[in-house]
Amino acid sequence: MKENDAIYRLKEDIPFQKAVPFGLQHVLAMFVANIAPILIVAGAVKMSPEESGALVQSAMIVAGVGSLLQRFPLWRLGSGLPIIMGISFTFVSVACVIGTKYGYGAVLGAALIGGILEGILGLGATWWKKFVPPIVSASVVTAIGFSLLPIGANSFGGGFGAPDFGDAKYLIVGSITLVSCLIFNVKAHSFYKQLSVLFGLVVGYIAAWFYGMVDLSGITQVSVLSLPAIMPVPLEFHADAIFSIFLIFLVSATETLGDTSALAAMGFGRTPTNREVSGAIAVDGFISSLSSLFGCMPITSFSQNIGLIAMTHVVNRKAIGCGAVIMILAGLIPALGVILASLPNAVLGGCTLMMFGSIVVSGVRMLGDCGYSQRNMSIAALSLSIGLGFTQTPQIFHIFPDLFRSVFADNCVAVVFIVAMVLNLVFPKVKNEDKENGPEIVE
Repeated sequence: MKENDAIYRLKEDIPFQKAVPFGLQHVLAMFVANIAPILIVAGAVKMSPEESGALVQSAMIVAGVGSLLQRFPLWRLGSGLPIIMGISFTFVSVACVIGTKYGYGAVLGAALIGGILEGILGLGATWWKKFVPPIVSASVVTAIGFSLLPIGANSFGGGFGAPDFGDAKYLIVGSITLVSCLIFNVKAHSFYKQLSVLFGLVVGYIAAWFYGMVDLSGITQVSVLSLPAIMPVPLEFHADAIFSIFLIFLVSATETLGDTSALAAMGFGRTPTNREVSGAIAVDGFISSLSSLFGCMPITSFSQNIGLIAMTHVVNRKAIGCGAVIMILAGLIPALGVILASLPNAVLGGCTLMMFGSIVVSGVRMLGDCGYSQRNMSIAALSLSIGLGFTQTPQIFHIFPDLFRSVFADNCVAVVFIVAMVLNLVFPKVKNEDKENGPEIVE
């Protein structure tokens, strides 16, 4: 039986030859998304290729350390759940603005302060989590899934900014990858079935090679071993930059809460405990502060990998921990990082479409678990329609200040969370409704 295999249980021991493929699968699913925010911001502040390459190296190490800490908590830091951390896209817009105005050092200084504040907020999650009922969490998880679908589709078509976006070669490679995942998932037996994403990535990579989409030229230009530099860019502190970044950290905390709820629901069939939520958000903040000391942007939980868990149901911490170790090695051994970075966008898109769709389905399932009362349906319907609808037409925010637009105009998760929270406070609550219809909150 599926549930009898150790890979489907959190703390069971499994051999390394079994754990490594599942860990590698997670790394490949998030690698491009982990380095992309760094490259975007580095381009905006006009960094040299050498400088941006060093930041990519540090990004992998910090993401690996954060992922290990989530799996193996230290004191109150870490959820104990198989959460994969990575550089957050959420901060890209505001980081580009701050970096252009003050320089990249101001981004790092603001991230240092903002991360500490989010970490403190996470330690107090036991108190404020009670104000985030299941219907709000379910709406946020659903929004996370929908927000990822355009990312998967863009990768399928060749990636953001590709001059030949949508060309036949990208669609063919993406389709080969997707079909390979599906065939392997249908034909494989036992736990091997859960390696369908890794199989699809390998087949897609080979197909992309024949189309000339794989570039490994950089592998001859890197050293065998390289250690990250501490504070490669001097930190600067500006009040407006700190305030802007802290607002985004609040959004990041919201996303981490949603990701933790989704992971607990999909991986364990329950809601997260207060301790798990607190530990997850605390790591989100404090590791982001550490990240700034190594020249990197803030990190957060990766919804891509939660989609992978939704597909495979593999939650074994040793398997996922191997992925975190691979990320650290990719940062310490530049050649490994070059190989992982050569994964074409179309290949990644072919694998992620199903993963992201799994998050949407899981969010819908969580909405169903909350019950179909008029109150719950109104909160979910209005928050999702406003959050998804308004951010699809960001021009609607043009009358608002720049800071407001940078936080909400392109972030449907933040808008859904705010609207759902407001509606939850405004709409009258039927007595015992949540107890009867909502999933049990574990203390």
